[in-house]
Amino acid sequence: MSNSIEIISWNVNGIRAIGNKEALKWVDERQPDILCLQEIKALEEQIPQELFDKKYQEIIVNSATKKGYSGTMTWSTLQSNYNSTCTNIDTLTEGRIVETHYDDIVLFNVYFPNGQKDETRLAYKMKFYNDFLDYCEKLKDKGKSIIICGDVNTAHKEIDLKNPKSNSKTSGFLPIERAWIDKLLEHGYIDTFRYVNDDEIDRYSWWSYRSGARLKNVGWRIDYFFISEDLAENLEDAFILDYIEGSDHCPVGIRLSI
Repeated sequence: MSNSIEIISWNVNGIRAIGNKEALKWVDERQPDILCLQEIKALEEQIPQELFDKKYQEIIVNSATKKGYSGTMTWSTLQSNYNSTCTNIDTLTEGRIVETHYDDIVLFNVYFPNGQKDETRLAYKMKFYNDFLDYCEKLKDKGKSIIICGDVNTAHKEIDLKNPKSNSKTSGFLPIERAWIDKLLEHGYIDTFRYVNDDEIDRYSWWSYRSGARLKNVGWRIDYFFISEDLAENLEDAFILDYIEGSDHCPVGIRLSI
């Protein structure tokens, strides 16, 4: 019988707000082996202690230098043999990446930039995308298997958002952004949710806070798990936990045999 591990990723949109809502208590029931959070918006000393009871062996926090902004955090029951915050990619030190190595598997917990603010920000997002893929490819060349999770801030195909036509000129669904996900897949990475669930419709991970979007399920699938092709045979499941509330995103996850 193979051992399997569950990894869950969630953009919490503020870990202190999540703590106040007790919105991470599901961790005690679900018991994920690795939990990756994005947009924690907190320094390490500001993170609430009582989020859940489960004990993790390793907790890595990468806060942005700008207070109350961005930031990523990885909890793991496994001890990594190397970790990094990738400031060579995250050049504005916005706390966007936690990179952890578990022997030959490298896990990236990433909060990719949002390009909606202006052209400069969109250009930064595209540079971040390209630098990140280059970095992953170098690791693959060294024989590493790659897992990428987090808020990618782009819906890949029309099936991945409720209103593709009206959003075709909005950052998050621009041809240039979608083409980068194409490129990622062409380089031998798998969109795990689609790999497992095929063309399942109306499955989203983010809903605007405006106009009751979540209630009507007017959403976008912008949170992903990508894995390098060599891990495909280890993939047991890929899922969206859209019943978990507390943020404008919901958690997404995978189960891998190891």
